[in-house]
Amino acid sequence: MFEWISWLGLAVAVLIALVAVVIAVGIISLIVRGIARLRPGVYKTLGPIRQRFRVLLALLAIWVAVSITLPVEEFRKLVNGVFLVLVIAASGWLLIAIVNLLLNRTLNRYPIDVPDNRAARRIRTQVLLIRRVLAAVIVIVTIGAILLTLPGAQALGASVLASAGLVSVVAGIAAQSALANVFAGMQLAFSDAIRVDDVVIADGEWGRIEEITLTYIVVSIWDQRRLVLPSTYFTTTPFQNWTRNATELLGEINFDLDWRVNIDQMRAHLKKIVAESDLWDGRTANIQVVDATGGFVRVRVLISAADSGAQWDLRTHVREEMVTWLQSKNPAALPRTRVLMVENEARGRTKGSAEPQERGLFSGSAEAEARRQEFTGAIPVQENVPENAPNSAPEKD
Repeated sequence: MFEWISWLGLAVAVLIALVAVVIAVGIISLIVRGIARLRPGVYKTLGPIRQRFRVLLALLAIWVAVSITLPVEEFRKLVNGVFLVLVIAASGWLLIAIVNLLLNRTLNRYPIDVPDNRAARRIRTQVLLIRRVLAAVIVIVTIGAILLTLPGAQALGASVLASAGLVSVVAGIAAQSALANVFAGMQLAFSDAIRVDDVVIADGEWGRIEEITLTYIVVSIWDQRRLVLPSTYFTTTPFQNWTRNATELLGEINFDLDWRVNIDQMRAHLKKIVAESDLWDGRTANIQVVDATGGFVRVRVLISAADSGAQWDLRTHVREEMVTWLQSKNPAALPRTRVLMVENEARGRTKGSAEPQERGLFSGSAEAEARRQEFTGAIPVQENVPENAPNSAPEKD
């Protein structure tokens, strides 16, 4: 008669358990595939759950087989404790996958690749943050449940799972910067201050909100860099949100032109440019003279677009077209710097001119001429004479 409580029986029981798991997984997969035919694409989304469910099912089956057929009684308690920890961990792992599946299904209902995606971006931001919070809670509960199974750690596990203990832990960590960022991230998500895919100017950089986590926010900058900022930055530092209420934006282009510019023709040409462009949303296209100082006329072109990307492209397009038009059609409007050359009138007078001569300190009278001679004449220099030299040269006969 075959003895199950033996090492051979243990190996046979584990093999039978694995075969049973394979058969069970196959049957469940056929059922799920049949249901998924009604909704294409659903079966692929179940990939993470299927893998984690197979791991949990295999652990349970092997645990049962080992606990029944293990021949060494002293090892039963240790083996049961190890399998219990593994099953709890696998259960938490599976639960996280289920939560992610449900929340991802919610996200799929609100795509953000549509023109009017403000509500979708708000929901996506909140759902992503909820997913991270739930994952953190599941991990904490799983760790607490594992601690309850370990001898000597039941008190610690109970304190982690108890509401009062959990609140005290949270309150104790709240003073730390890490949890301050967590609270700031939750505040940003549920106060609707920023959302995923919002266009912002933060830390002097223009970009889009790419990711909002519990502790930091990733901004995708226009040149494909990534700016990582702590969540507290957006709660303590002013920043610009270009898509807070709507995506439409106004943009300006400034030209410093000559006073001879024809504003009416320039305005008519602007209307023609925006009418032929798909980037213009049809709301605003106007030209205003906003300043006229320093020898130039400052002309501001004001245009509107549906979003920040289109607005940037429209501004560059209008600027290029206006420069080309000014060069070819209205060259008199190009900026010029004028210099008025004034020569010294005294230099232009000829000698003996009937015009009165300029009078100054050294001209105009005999006394002035004497002063000129005194200040501008040659200054005599006395040579050094030896002390024993005669006072005068000998006279010649």
